[in-house]
Amino acid sequence: MMNQQMANAYKNQQVMTSSPEQLTLLLYNGALRFLTESIIAMEQGDITKAHKSNLRVQAIVREFVITLDMSYDLSKDLARLYEYTEYCLIQGNIKKDVEKLQQAKSVLEDLREAWVGAMKQTQLARAVGK
Repeated sequence: MMNQQMANAYKNQQVMTSSPEQLTLLLYNGALRFLTESIIAMEQGDITKAHKSNLRVQAIVREFVITLDMSYDLSKDLARLYEYTEYCLIQGNIKKDVEKLQQAKSVLEDLREAWVGAMKQTQLARAVGK
């Protein structure tokens, strides 16, 4: 119990002191963690846990969509990827289709990797002073 409280306190501190870029990365990490939980639970026949974890991923994906600045072409492309991801999550949840969940996971992994790359580029630009 004490370890869980300490972990929660650490997580809270991490969120409160993170930059917007780091918060987005935390959301990607959370989405992938919950999606992995959902896939494993579905494979083990724990439909309730699979459903709950899936809904958490859907909420994160919806948050990504809501926060997009649609004045950029890139945001419109991201919106389509997020919509596809959400579609895979919903279909996977309804049809108990692990393959659909794996498709969503693949997209989220690619987006997370791209985000990490963008963060590194931004940090480098700041370090060089551009």
